[in-house]
Amino acid sequence: MTEAGSKVTSHLFVVMTTAQTSQLQSTGANTVASSSSNGAAFYFQCAVVVIGVLGAVANGLIIYAMIASKQHKKQLLIFNQNVFDLCSSLVLVTTYTLKLCNIRLSGVLGYWLCVIILSENLLWCSISGSVINLLSITVERYLKVVYPALSKKVLHRWVIWLAMVFAWIAGTVYMMILTFCTTAVIDEVCYGYVVWNSRVGEVIHGVWNFMTFFVVVVCFFIFCYGRMLFVIRRQASVMAGYGGSNTVQIHLHQMQTNVVQTMILVSALYVITWAPTGVYYLLLNINYSKWTLLDTGYYIAVFMLFFYLCANPFIYATKLNPVRRVLLDLIPCKKSQQGGEAVEMNGTRNVPQPNCNVGL
Repeated sequence: MTEAGSKVTSHLFVVMTTAQTSQLQSTGANTVASSSSNGAAFYFQCAVVVIGVLGAVANGLIIYAMIASKQHKKQLLIFNQNVFDLCSSLVLVTTYTLKLCNIRLSGVLGYWLCVIILSENLLWCSISGSVINLLSITVERYLKVVYPALSKKVLHRWVIWLAMVFAWIAGTVYMMILTFCTTAVIDEVCYGYVVWNSRVGEVIHGVWNFMTFFVVVVCFFIFCYGRMLFVIRRQASVMAGYGGSNTVQIHLHQMQTNVVQTMILVSALYVITWAPTGVYYLLLNINYSKWTLLDTGYYIAVFMLFFYLCANPFIYATKLNPVRRVLLDLIPCKKSQQGGEAVEMNGTRNVPQPNCNVGL
């Protein structure tokens, strides 16, 4: 046996000899459950694969539109947010496709497959990083709106790049440490995030996770965007007295307002979709005897969170005008209609118009 294999076997032996075996039987993410639970899990996994594919396509289109409209250079953090969502969608499809295959895990390869993929480690690395990046976007918007002079001194391009890199590293490091400490393969089955050496540690982490990724984030959104809306309304009332004399400044103000509105919608969607999962995970860690990772409530809560990955791109498509224009140009009937109108205006041909209603 190799040295790596002996380490894995030793780790599993320690896990198997703890007093948490009963907990694993009731809360393991891949435990053998009743036929109804297995049926719910199967349909849930199929639905997640579908929503992952939709999310990957939608985020891919938004990334293309941002690059084509040059917005990826102007909105670096927003572009990074879409890259996070695209990666999450792709990993989501990969993870749940493998889960549908019901692979029996054995040896070193099985252990690493469990820790890296089947435990949803890579997926949550990307999702955790996207939360951090979303906070960075909020800080950037807050400084530009509330403290424009300070933002010019602080928000250098290298600072933005540093925030982007930090989001990837911080999310990955956090999830890697958590997964390796609380995941194991027992009887060829992957148990993710349920192998705790201390019951107190499990409760503390559950409370910390809920406070950090939900309560603190929501309070941060409320404070920052509430303050930004107040400043924007005050500026709008001041500029109203200038009439049309300062059109350039008004135009820039409108663009800034549009970006803020976009991020408010993204933040509101975050609150709605993260609330069920955050509360459920908290209750699972506090009272694991009554809550399991196989309940229908868990599937519904997690599905709403995964829906966040798919719904985010549509907000960017409808609120960022350059991105929306590029996406509209991709619609064949839209191009045909524009071409027909141009020919008719020249008076040379009267091209029939397609019956196509386009709206985002």
